[in-house]
Amino acid sequence: MWEILADIVILLSGSFLFGAIASRFGQNPLVGYLLAGMVLGGPGSLQIIGAGHDIEAIAEVGVALLLFSLGLEFSLARLKSLGQTLLIGSALQITITFIVVSGAVLLARGHLAEAVVIGAMISLSSTAVVLRTLSEEGDLESLHGRNSLAILLMQDIAVVPFSIVITLFSGTTKSGDALSETLHLLFLTSALILFLYFFLNKVAVKVLESLSYGRNRELTIVLAIAIGLGSTWAAHAAGVSPALGAFVAGIFLGASPFSTQIRADIAALRVVLLTLFFSSAGMLADPLWMMKNFFLVAAVTIAVMSVKTIIISFLFRSLGQHSSVALSTGICLSQIGEFSLVIGSMALSGGIISHNVHLLLVSSAIASLFLSPILIPRAPFIAGYIGNRLKATVIEPILSRQPTITSRVIVIGFGPTGQIVAESVHELGVLPVIIDSNSELLRKAASLGYETHLGDATQYEVLAHAHIDSASIVIITVPHQRTNADIVKLVRQMAPNAHVAVRARYASDKHSFTLAGAHAVFGDELEVGNRLASHLQDLLRN
Repeated sequence: MWEILADIVILLSGSFLFGAIASRFGQNPLVGYLLAGMVLGGPGSLQIIGAGHDIEAIAEVGVALLLFSLGLEFSLARLKSLGQTLLIGSALQITITFIVVSGAVLLARGHLAEAVVIGAMISLSSTAVVLRTLSEEGDLESLHGRNSLAILLMQDIAVVPFSIVITLFSGTTKSGDALSETLHLLFLTSALILFLYFFLNKVAVKVLESLSYGRNRELTIVLAIAIGLGSTWAAHAAGVSPALGAFVAGIFLGASPFSTQIRADIAALRVVLLTLFFSSAGMLADPLWMMKNFFLVAAVTIAVMSVKTIIISFLFRSLGQHSSVALSTGICLSQIGEFSLVIGSMALSGGIISHNVHLLLVSSAIASLFLSPILIPRAPFIAGYIGNRLKATVIEPILSRQPTITSRVIVIGFGPTGQIVAESVHELGVLPVIIDSNSELLRKAASLGYETHLGDATQYEVLAHAHIDSASIVIITVPHQRTNADIVKLVRQMAPNAHVAVRARYASDKHSFTLAGAHAVFGDELEVGNRLASHLQDLLRN
């Protein structure tokens, strides 16, 4: 046990060091985590890590929690908001890329199972790298950013059926006949979904409703993690892909009002486990093998990124989008994603692909992940340059944004003060967005037609989910001084252009809120004093 603990500490420390170096040079920290695994524990490396398989097993838990949180994000309403064209394009991207790549591999090597695995791996892009880079560049709401978001969401969903198919090809089910294997797996999958639906909607949600986030935060955190990991274990025990169990559990809980806070509660643990996952994925690569086969790895990486860019560009161009936007989308999604590494590991352990093929795919994936943080910020420029060189007939401003709401008002705290503020905002023709940790108050807000988010506003993930960066005005009515100060600081970091007004219970708190960055502070003591003085004056006049 102590050897595993020492290896985890070494791997996390190495990930921190390489992640910091990657960030310093403009790369995504995930690239540093991969590099840390390659240097510290992979074949042909320093091989400081001795318990690689045990760490890989722990890291798979991080993947499960990632899928669980993705399920929390997933909803039919969110899909519809992206538009029918984007959803069709996203589904077609996965299908066409899979068919083209699988067909090419099948013709070249003649192995159906291997072709399916490679097609699935190359069909997927990196959710973590693309969304983080687009967010840092402020391009999530651009046309190519919205395209990328839609495709990545559909790809995350596609991981589940891909995992099921690979389980079939691995021959891990008990029945010998392929048809009976498929039917058996479908039966187990349906049974698992029904069980999770009943348990989460009839039991877990009721338990969460009976707990107060303000008084029992540790209980809700424990329950949320138990649900995420428990659903993963239940899927594994049933012989179904663990990814399916985690994702389905996330979807069912995502329909509840607790999804925002649950996602925030598991964020820290998920980050640690995902760091272990990426670094352990780096341990699969062999730096010496990559150097010996440098030209092969480079050729495959360039070919994969070029093919994906071409397919996505032509697809979105045929759906009516302008060439520059379509090409920018293709460049952003040209890499091989993190879930491809999961699929590759499953295929290797199932005997579907050979060790050398796995090394080549992992090496190409890592190379593409290195290139993506460089290419994504420059995608509009590259697309514009290529469009001009090809004399495109229609040139659209690449960085054009979707119209944004100019009067987005977020009210944090829906107590008596927050309700008065929200009502005033509503009277001006703007529906406020409410954030509170009290589910009863949020039910009242929802009944009034307000958009609601259940969660602790001192947490980054809660404010990010409420799209605090798009707010023009943020009003904080929480009665606790220290909590308010923390919220003000976080809001000013995440929404530097928003006007921040805050409630202060005591006049002595005003200075601390001003230092934290509040534009306006309204004190309870001053308000009460003014009202008492006004009342006294009325009495004296009469």
